[in-house]
Amino acid sequence: MYELKQQNNNSIPRFAVAPMMEWTDRHCRAFHRQLSRHALLYTEMVTTGAVIHGDREYLIGFSDVERPIACQLGGSDPTEMAEAAKIVADFGYDEVNINVGCPSDRVQSGRFGACLMQEPELVGACVSAMKDAVDIAVTVKCRIGVDDQDPEEALDRMADVVFFSGSDALWVHARKAWLQGLSPKQNRDIPPLDYDRVLRLKQRLPEQFIGLNGGLQTLDQAEPFLENLDGLMFGRAAYHTPQIMGEVDRRFYGAETADVSPWDAVKAYMAYMDDQLSRGVKLAHMTRHMLGLFHGRPGARSWRRILTVEAIKPGAGVEVVEKALAAVSPAGADLEAAE
Repeated sequence: MYELKQQNNNSIPRFAVAPMMEWTDRHCRAFHRQLSRHALLYTEMVTTGAVIHGDREYLIGFSDVERPIACQLGGSDPTEMAEAAKIVADFGYDEVNINVGCPSDRVQSGRFGACLMQEPELVGACVSAMKDAVDIAVTVKCRIGVDDQDPEEALDRMADVVFFSGSDALWVHARKAWLQGLSPKQNRDIPPLDYDRVLRLKQRLPEQFIGLNGGLQTLDQAEPFLENLDGLMFGRAAYHTPQIMGEVDRRFYGAETADVSPWDAVKAYMAYMDDQLSRGVKLAHMTRHMLGLFHGRPGARSWRRILTVEAIKPGAGVEVVEKALAAVSPAGADLEAAE
């Protein structure tokens, strides 16, 4: 049995937006930051080889507006993980996270992601090497097990090893991953959720930071889990219905400020878009992250249509966003209803 080390978890946020490939890029994070000042935002997963040998500014560059921010690494070689973590820390990230949850074939062939649930000691070695290399938080995101593993044994073993090795937090996607027979997309939906398994882990390790991920759709659904767990990590719900993040600072961080409305978030994001347009970034690369912002509100269809059709045109600027925003004002919404 491992003798677990108690971590200082006071700096770990209670709400996070999960790392999502092709979604949580720097423009998405800058947009989400307009809705919440405190939520922890994650990069897309980036491999250690890419960080060490690739275009680092392109892969892991970020702006100060995105803080607090964590970089998720994919890899399994402790020496390379430590080297990549040092690069990430030097870039100014607040946290570096190890991916032990992605089930894709490409990730498995690289011996990282969810398949590492079968090698907890290797994950622990990576944590230890990274903790020796950096002063920022080192965390792990995992599943409750893979394939025919017993989730009781698999998750307990992973947690014990990574916390013994110094991990500052463990985020648990409360589903198994099936490495054979299910696609990555199916692995996000088909294996049943088991929130109780994560609650049992926290009950066993009350001094360690345990955060919950997987299937969380609304703040009302998720908030009660904070009575027993330390953090909530939203994925697709935060992306497709980002307006829920406007309540996060008040509900989870005690901020004595009004919730951020979708309209205010867009207006605040415009300064960022203006700056990025001047640097040659295409408008559609930024607006694609806002399509679901007015979901369920009058004018939402017009908002999506204008951004989808007009943001891709050559030379498109923030006037497209202003036009789309007008469509979800009371006058614009009335117009859509009349169509």
